[in-house]
Amino acid sequence: MLLSALAYSHALMNQTIQPGDTVIDATVGNGHDTHLLARLVKDTGKVIGFDIQKQAIDTTKRRLIEAGLDQRVQLHPIGHENIVDILPPAETVSLVVYNLGYLPKGDKSIITTPGSTLSSVKQALSRLKKNGLVLLMVYYGHQGGEEEKDVILDYVESLPQKNYSVLHYNFLNQKNSPPFLIAIEKK
Repeated sequence: MLLSALAYSHALMNQTIQPGDTVIDATVGNGHDTHLLARLVKDTGKVIGFDIQKQAIDTTKRRLIEAGLDQRVQLHPIGHENIVDILPPAETVSLVVYNLGYLPKGDKSIITTPGSTLSSVKQALSRLKKNGLVLLMVYYGHQGGEEEKDVILDYVESLPQKNYSVLHYNFLNQKNSPPFLIAIEKK
């Protein structure tokens, strides 16, 4: 059975993250990925989360407290283009995950944008450990989504093969702008 793009991203998280790792949720949203990441890093690891929306930070914080995982997570109410401002200079990460688009059940006019996302991905790659992953779930069926999708695809297609492996995982016969996954592994 083929996995959905989101299920495949979760499978990659489970495969990549080890207890004690530092990982980033660049768009915490409703906290589902943040919760999974916090479980995977265990007590010795750390999750750093970003979101510009107070609703997203509050929802995620509640979810983590209810699960007893809040001590493993640092939530920052700022955009994901601030990774290098928050991550200590010598620290590297095993995984960075993005869910591009808008906050489900939130204000659909607040979206991720090509410029901030591209800046963030470049920062994430600069801090990624060898064999680490950047996972981008690309939701683009909204105003502004096509532009962000195109900017991200152009960038990841230009990454040097000797340094990165880039996977584009999507279903070709689905209608209505189905989300897809981009996985970047640092060699």
